[in-house]
Amino acid sequence: MTPTAFAADGATRAVLAGLVDYAGLFPPAGLPMPEAVANFARYQRREDHWALGRFVVPAGRLVEFEEALQALSEADRLGTRWPLTALLGPDPEADLRLVGAFGERHPHGGPEVLSLEAKAASTAAIASLGAAVPKRYELYLELPLGGDLSSLGAAVKTAGVRAKVRTGSVRAEEFPSPDDVLSFLATCARLRLPFKATAGLHHPVRGDAPLTYLAGADTAVMFGYLNVLAAAAAHWHGRPAEEARRWLLADDRPGLRLDREGLRWDGLRLDQAELATTRRDFMQSIGSCSFTEPLDELKALVMVTA
Repeated sequence: MTPTAFAADGATRAVLAGLVDYAGLFPPAGLPMPEAVANFARYQRREDHWALGRFVVPAGRLVEFEEALQALSEADRLGTRWPLTALLGPDPEADLRLVGAFGERHPHGGPEVLSLEAKAASTAAIASLGAAVPKRYELYLELPLGGDLSSLGAAVKTAGVRAKVRTGSVRAEEFPSPDDVLSFLATCARLRLPFKATAGLHHPVRGDAPLTYLAGADTAVMFGYLNVLAAAAAHWHGRPAEEARRWLLADDRPGLRLDREGLRWDGLRLDQAELATTRRDFMQSIGSCSFTEPLDELKALVMVTA
C-alpha cells in the first residue's frame, strides 16, 4: 500500500480540519518569535493548510508578535490569515488589558485574537475568569487532572466557557495517566462541554517517543491525537466506557486505518459523521509546537487510504 496525499474531504477532513493550533513558541520547539511567525505563514501554503488552526501566543508577547509579523516580507504575508489564541498568565486582568489594546490596534482585519486560554484550579477561579473575559472570545480553562473534575467541569459549564486538558510535557513524570484523561473526557462528554487538548500530541498514534528534539532525549509513552479524538468520540456518542479506553490505549499503528468513510481499528469503527460532530461540538483542537510532524507522520504511517 502506498501513502496518499490527504484528501480535503471525507473522514480525513472531519478529523483534521483546523485541528492543529500552532504553538511553536513553546517547548519542546521553543522557537524565537520571528521563526514561529514565519512558519505559520509558510504552513498556509502547504497542500494540507486546511488542518492549520490558530497561532498560540502568550498575551504578554503580543507586541513582539506584531513586530515579527510586520517584519515579514509582503510576499510572505500575501494571502495569509492570522487567527490567534492568547494565553493568560498569573495576572489575567493585566493580560486582558493587553489583549484589548491589541484588538484596538487591529480593528479592521489582520491579526485577531479569537480565543483565550488560562489555568483554573478551583471553582472560584473558573467563575472569576468566566466573568472577567468578554464573551466575544472563546475561553478555554485548563483543569487539573486527578481532582474533583465533576465540580470543576460543572463550574466551566455554568460559566459558559470551555475546558482544556494537558496531555503531556517534556518530563515523563508530568504525563497524566490514561485513567485521568478518560475521566476528563467522560466528564466533559456528560456535561456536553467542548474542550481543547494540548502537549504531547505530536504523533497520531499512542507510542514511545522522544520528549524533546535533542539528540539522545529521554522517551515516554505519548498519547496519540487520533487516540484522544477516538476516545472523545466514543464518549460523546454514548459508547461504552471500555470502548473509549480501547481507543485511547490502541498502539497498533499498522492496524489503525483512517479512510474516506471513517476511523477503524481491531473491530472498532467511528464513521465520518461521528468524527465530524465530535470535532464540531466536542474536541475543538489540539495544541502542538509542530504543525508538520503530526500530519507528515500520519501520511508516513500509511494510515490514510484512497
